Amino acid sequence: MKNLFKFFYFLILLTTSIGYGQNQPNIVWLVAEDQSQHFFPFYGNKSVNLPNISFLLENGIVYDDMNSPYPVCAPSRSGIITGMYPNSIGTGNMRAFSDNRNFRGKKEASLEIPYYSSKLAESIKPFTQILRENGYYCTNNSKRDYNFKLRDEAWDDSSNDASWQNREEGQPFFSIFNFNVTHESEIWKRDKEQLKVDPNNLTVPPVFPNDSISRHALAVNYSNLVEMDRQMGLIIKKLKDQGLYDNTYIFFYSDHGGPFPRYKRAIYETGSKVPLIVKFPSNIKVKEKRNRDMLNFIDFAPTILSLASIDIPKIFQGKAFLGNKKSKKKRKYLFTASDRFDEHPDRIRAVKSKRYKYIRNYEINKPHALPIGYRKQMALMQHLNKLNDSNTLSPEQKLWFQVPKSFEEFYDLENDPFELNNLIGDNNYSNELNDLRKQLDKWMEEINDLGHIPEKELAKILTK
Repeated sequence: MKNLFKFFYFLILLTTSIGYGQNQPNIVWLVAEDQSQHFFPFYGNKSVNLPNISFLLENGIVYDDMNSPYPVCAPSRSGIITGMYPNSIGTGNMRAFSDNRNFRGKKEASLEIPYYSSKLAESIKPFTQILRENGYYCTNNSKRDYNFKLRDEAWDDSSNDASWQNREEGQPFFSIFNFNVTHESEIWKRDKEQLKVDPNNLTVPPVFPNDSISRHALAVNYSNLVEMDRQMGLIIKKLKDQGLYDNTYIFFYSDHGGPFPRYKRAIYETGSKVPLIVKFPSNIKVKEKRNRDMLNFIDFAPTILSLASIDIPKIFQGKAFLGNKKSKKKRKYLFTASDRFDEHPDRIRAVKSKRYKYIRNYEINKPHALPIGYRKQMALMQHLNKLNDSNTLSPEQKLWFQVPKSFEEFYDLENDPFELNNLIGDNNYSNELNDLRKQLDKWMEEINDLGHIPEKELAKILTK
């Protein structure tokens, strides 16, 4: 009898192993917090050497136009995990939901807006839940601020220790690793640590004064990137040591733009355009080393399902850019939004084509440089405030502090990548401007943009 039991147990294990299938790859995400695209060597910046991330390029693709739908973390993550625009599902306001890890400060409490969680339609499943329903082991290490209460079905393990290692033998896995060392807060927390790059050898973006304080802040960030690369190297090594690397897709990206003023929380490219490398399994030989398609984080969910050969829910607003269910239709436009950053509401909508960008500011009596308490801990932010108060910023640097700000902004991204020359009054661009105005209005209507609803009312609607 005992031998018969062992036989059936072995048969169950064998059947389970076979059931996982040979064509389901492993997928790992390595996520750098708060980093803009142009800080990285594979986008032309030679200020820092990142050997472990660069190693992925041996059989990988660099994506030149990956964008976050919101330039701040929680709304961005909600778009990633649902495949939906945050402003279409009510997750666009930063720190709307509390799960004992995510809380508001005193200044945010003064808004008198209750914590609320958007009740997602049953048809909107986190893509990890769909992966799990199809045999995948899914782990998150360990960020989980999505601005809504995530269903228990989303993860097998979501913790600081989460990894693929507890899965059943042969089971395909999807694992996220978030690296906090590059977060905005680390700019002031690591301000006194020994630098790993020389501040004098750095190029200062035109949005900052070219002085020692700006250079030091940049050097801290590049030093943090070096440490991030080291930590990511340990994950890559573990995959190799366990014989998993060759059958694993590895995505390296950042959740939104950089950790500095006019980067994070900014509707500009510095806040929304992010790095993305995809390393392919060894049985797929990459022919193109760079991709210039216009992509958005809402494309991640359908793409991962496509790589796993799983049907993509029709409700997803994103489109797969890899895998056997890859969309044949390429975007002509990309959309970005903001609603509330911490204690400061500031509704903004933006659309860009390959070359041009149009921004619509609904609250013109607020500067882009919102006085966010959390950011004031950064020496660079304190420095910029002092220079602005003393009227010693350059005209281009002062634009961020301007009140009132322009209701509309229009930029030639090819010639003005930092968006410092507003062409809204230039009749030479009237056709391009009118087209982008039209596309923005069309998009807001199509997705049922909820941003026009005051947040107190929105909270009531979303929690019914």
